[in-house]
Amino acid sequence: MMELDDLDVIIRDFPLFAGLSKLERRVIKRCARLAPYKKGDIIYAEGSPPSAFYCLILGRVVIYTLGEDGKENILEHLHHGKYFGVISLLTNESHSVTAKATNDSSLLIIDKEDFDCILAKLPRLAIDLSRMLSRRLKRKDIHQKTIFESTVVSVFSSHSQAGKTVYALNLALSLKRETRKSVIILDILPLDKRHSLPYRLGIQDQKIFDLAKDFTDGLRSAKDFILKSKFDVDLLCFYYNPEDEACVRRLVGILSGLVNDYHYLVLDLPSLMDRNIFSILNQSDIIHLLSGPDDLDLKKTHNLTQRLMDEFGFQENKINIIINEYKLSKITPMEQSQILGRNIFATLPRIVFGDLDRLILDSPDCEYSRAVRRIARYIGESMVGLVLGVGVGYGFCHIGVLKVIEEENIPIDIIAGSSIGSLIASLWATGKSSSEILEITGEFKEPKHIWGLVDLTIPQLGFIKGNKLHRFLKKYLGDKTFYDVRLPLKIIASDVKRKEPRVLDKGLLVDAVMASCAMPGVFKPFRFKEDLLFDGGVINPLPTEPLFKMGVKKIIAVNVTPSREDILRQYDRIKEDMKVNLVSGLKKKNWFNLGNYFKNSFGTNILDIVFSSVEILQSEVAKKEAQLADVVLHPDTSGLYWLELHKAREFAKRGEEEARKNLDKIWQVIND
Repeated sequence: MMELDDLDVIIRDFPLFAGLSKLERRVIKRCARLAPYKKGDIIYAEGSPPSAFYCLILGRVVIYTLGEDGKENILEHLHHGKYFGVISLLTNESHSVTAKATNDSSLLIIDKEDFDCILAKLPRLAIDLSRMLSRRLKRKDIHQKTIFESTVVSVFSSHSQAGKTVYALNLALSLKRETRKSVIILDILPLDKRHSLPYRLGIQDQKIFDLAKDFTDGLRSAKDFILKSKFDVDLLCFYYNPEDEACVRRLVGILSGLVNDYHYLVLDLPSLMDRNIFSILNQSDIIHLLSGPDDLDLKKTHNLTQRLMDEFGFQENKINIIINEYKLSKITPMEQSQILGRNIFATLPRIVFGDLDRLILDSPDCEYSRAVRRIARYIGESMVGLVLGVGVGYGFCHIGVLKVIEEENIPIDIIAGSSIGSLIASLWATGKSSSEILEITGEFKEPKHIWGLVDLTIPQLGFIKGNKLHRFLKKYLGDKTFYDVRLPLKIIASDVKRKEPRVLDKGLLVDAVMASCAMPGVFKPFRFKEDLLFDGGVINPLPTEPLFKMGVKKIIAVNVTPSREDILRQYDRIKEDMKVNLVSGLKKKNWFNLGNYFKNSFGTNILDIVFSSVEILQSEVAKKEAQLADVVLHPDTSGLYWLELHKAREFAKRGEEEARKNLDKIWQVIND
């Protein structure tokens, strides 16, 4: 679990420093300090001199300028993982914006003198920061600052017919809808090709900027060619000459100016393997390489990726491969990943014949639109993560939360779970609704039915083998893998040997859930490939940290673990019941009932003691993990018991009540 005062862990997990060596991170640590800011505190004011470099660890910060009327012109809301104050440090100019904490926040701060020393000692970090300068407004000679940071996304493919232009169009439309920020598409083609995007955006006037012509002021001239669409996404069409390197220089100059006016620039590049295109690609913050799903397309994409990295020095994390299933293929996603030699960033489902080009608007509920929308939310740093915690019967509260999410159309982009949370998350991620999941719990309609999951064995690594639980899971998850889910799913287990959490996101869902549910001392550890894994809740009972480290900026966590006081009361009650029953059996010398007592003790009471002991530890860890969430739902489970699986509907009702009570908080975080 991440300790919020552990500088080593914080620096290691902060995106800007993640690529540094241990020795380089030590240089950062010597100069860094943590500082708390209360809601409303000014971190630095517009016009103040540069004093420090700021990294946002927890909380929210708003960046704004003051208008002539004294009103705040908000430029950006910053979330954890962002850094700011750097431009003034690098240019030695006064701050052009104000930074204010919008809720209680924790910042890592490096003072100006130390920052200068770090840049001198770590040239790699200096290069990364200089690249950032191209994305944050710095040319005051153009106009007043209107945006804080821009992102250039290039859409490219090693072959034609990969659905590149339709994807670029829908990505731009989705970025506009999901972030409500300014977006422009740059449609770049050689002279012998015809631009289709004006038609697709319903634009009648087709003005095209010819990069082969020499303009005195390319940026000013290019702005006259910007086309406005009714969808509030702008378009700029270019012609270029593949043989003329001056075209690339002019385009780069235009790009460096447009980043001052648009938050997102989507470049639709022609599928040509010439150096000029690669030079344009190098101006990007993110490259989306589209590939077909068959063997030949995948091999071409693999070769292109290697060439970009080996020959042109592209960073691997800058290249995202997207599989467009525009044609049928017998190759499984796992095999596709093996051919590519890397993970697949996303998959675009096949478009149904007859659908329009603007699917994100005209067919928003189709699978293609859902996939593009999730990608846009990832780029726009507005992904919403849902975390489902541990709790056996208490975990059925998750079903009620999911019901509210479905009914209120709350966007969830990624889901993570430990133990029972991993099972509920898996069922939902594979397409089962909350009502269908609730129906599955009908298998436990009577208290005695829990025995259907228990297969006792001689206690060595655990007194329940887990075969019956495996059959139960198999019945509802079948042979589905992580590639079969409708949204990214992360299941958390604990590694016996390494004593660390394991985030599972590949292979069979059944295996991952079994590993995550293997309560230590009760179930035998689950053998997952070469590793022995057990209950993910031991280390991550409320697994917010895996999503936090992935860069998910908005996290909703469902913590169903009762308070420490409730657990201790229940624990004392269990011990007293065991003592009373044992004494009663001995006094009556009713050996048959005494035998039943011992059987029930191993079936229920022993489980109670083991679970309650673990639960006490989990409740404390879950409190810490909850600090990484933006909204924590903690259903009231008083009067309910963790083994009362037959009361699933009551558990679900408690979860629904808690979610509805916090709807305003949830929407506030999502819309922030």
